[in-house]
Amino acid sequence: MSGQERAPYGTWKSDINAETVAQSSKAILDVIVDPIKSTVYHVELRPAEKGRYVIVNTKTNDDVINSPWSARTAVHEYGGASAIVHDDTLYFSNFSDNRLYHKSLKSDSASEPEPVTPENPFHRFANFAVTPTHPHLLVSILEDHTEPGHAAPQDVVNTLCVINTASKTVTHLVSGADFYTSPCFSPNGRKLAWEQWNHPDMPWEGSQIWVADVSVEKDTIVLSNSTVVAGKDYSDRDAEDISVSYPTWASNEKLIFTSDKSGFQNPWVFSVKTKTAGAVFPKPVDEDFGAPAWSLSYKPYALLDQDGSTALFAAMRDGRNILYSVNLASASPKPPIELTGSPFTVVDMVHAVAPQVIVFSGKRADADGGVVLCTLTPAASSGGSVGEPTFEIISKAKEGGTSLSSEYISLPKPKALYSQGSNDPVYAVYYGPKNPRYSGSSIEGEKPPCIVNLHGGPTSATYQTLSWMTQYWTSRGYAWLDVNYGGSSGYGRKYIQRLAGRWGIVDVRDSIAAPRALADAPHSLIDGRRVAVRGGSAGGYTVLAAMSLNFDKTAHDPTAFTTGVSSYGISDFVELAQDTHKFELRYMEKLLGGTSEELYKSRSPVEEAKNIVKPLLILQGKDDKVVPPKQSQAIKQAIKDQTKVKLVEYEGEGHGWRQARTIVDALVEEQRWYEEWLLSPKP
Repeated sequence: MSGQERAPYGTWKSDINAETVAQSSKAILDVIVDPIKSTVYHVELRPAEKGRYVIVNTKTNDDVINSPWSARTAVHEYGGASAIVHDDTLYFSNFSDNRLYHKSLKSDSASEPEPVTPENPFHRFANFAVTPTHPHLLVSILEDHTEPGHAAPQDVVNTLCVINTASKTVTHLVSGADFYTSPCFSPNGRKLAWEQWNHPDMPWEGSQIWVADVSVEKDTIVLSNSTVVAGKDYSDRDAEDISVSYPTWASNEKLIFTSDKSGFQNPWVFSVKTKTAGAVFPKPVDEDFGAPAWSLSYKPYALLDQDGSTALFAAMRDGRNILYSVNLASASPKPPIELTGSPFTVVDMVHAVAPQVIVFSGKRADADGGVVLCTLTPAASSGGSVGEPTFEIISKAKEGGTSLSSEYISLPKPKALYSQGSNDPVYAVYYGPKNPRYSGSSIEGEKPPCIVNLHGGPTSATYQTLSWMTQYWTSRGYAWLDVNYGGSSGYGRKYIQRLAGRWGIVDVRDSIAAPRALADAPHSLIDGRRVAVRGGSAGGYTVLAAMSLNFDKTAHDPTAFTTGVSSYGISDFVELAQDTHKFELRYMEKLLGGTSEELYKSRSPVEEAKNIVKPLLILQGKDDKVVPPKQSQAIKQAIKDQTKVKLVEYEGEGHGWRQARTIVDALVEEQRWYEEWLLSPKP
């Protein structure tokens, strides 16, 4: 029956419905390995359970916490690293009360979770490290929202703390910096390493790795000889911006981390004996061996052997991950060895299970991914000739589309697109219309309408992975274009810095240029007269900016897009500077190029809302602390033609959709909007 029907693009009937997409949003949020028992667990988002975060035994597929427990933390608002398992004991942050709980996972135990931190709704915990010699002592991020009155984001205090799970007390360990992440102990427990940074930097802009000596005194941890071993020199105002991340002890004498000193995130090693740090590779590799840590769960590598001589890294190339075996022996630096045969386009949350065995969250472009067990042959992991790794999906990440024919799947086509007169590429991923029932349009010469999708961040990226939401649109005859505009990650620090001081300019220019290039020769893939732009968070801001701001009439045209959909997008930087969360409170200073009210107003879509003449759909969570609801309310009220704007707000949702009913409703609203305004554009 394939290809027997023809119908106008955008009107095709599809078996992929909104419920399919909601079910497929059951995502893997973290992978956890018990280092003593080698048992694998994962944290799973359940939209059908009102967005509950569930910890699952990956092998048995059994939930280890029942409703109403939800292993979610709001540290940095984006969360991540909400749980850890050590010797059959689970520790997790419970979202409803922010307390840390523990629970025995032994087969003969039927215990319920018990709190191990005092009752305090203003304390948030994440990123736990168990003390090797005293496992009842945990080091954790503590984010304190107590003063003043749980209101001002600049008064939130982030520290590293010690949680004594026996006495159920919390004591401060490290303070003074604005942010801390990634505490980790050396195998013998005598050293602690961590990452820290200060405003106005984000961790991928400037950060430091610290190491300190550890002793246990009076049943708590005491640090001495704390010293910075790599990263930005905050004592020097003119110091080079260097991002260092993801510290992991390879042995008692060797700490591994990544640094972008070369312009790309590459592996580095710090020697305890020589007290020096240096690059692992003899020459820098122009690929990022780590992405910006928006989530605390993200981890791009794991050790492959007990002596810490080799690691598996997931690096970024052409918008997807590739796997490398990396020799960590500092005495004989060697280039990385690429491992072949991986079907996974995104690899993260990488953890060691046993020698030559790792586990990670893997995503594919042609099928659903999940929690993946990877076993490497000695040849692949020894630094010699590359052997073939084997992969086994031990838990499916998504359920919604698994019963559908693979003939529905539109595969990604990465493209470097150029605007007229520019030599700077705009990286994008194109998905063409595809549906086994249809062979094309019934309208002669018709090209498909295009949906341009803009990721958040803005220092993030869209990768080449199977998304049933994308397939929802391509199976209906729409073209889909993911745009990794200037400022996106995965293409080196220089590409990220294209947005510095030019947010609302470069991202808008690139987002307009990409579909225009795709509509013109030599591509000629889409109908350039029917192009919608959509995005969430920072992507939502670019949607609003593209439809309102007009810095350059050649590159910036408020009428460039037929319609737009902004989900929890920024409209007013003056207001946002006062009430966004601490993590991104000063992010806009570098992105906009200053702090003046005049500058902030000049880049705020609400100030130029009179230019919004194309139809705009706005979607917003009522509990959003990152981009508060009044941002969406303000832009809606400021638009003159109220017949072409609609605001839909969702109870119980924050920054992004987690509940099935919201996912379904938002998708249905968006489809109705396109059917009204995109398929047959009105003047």
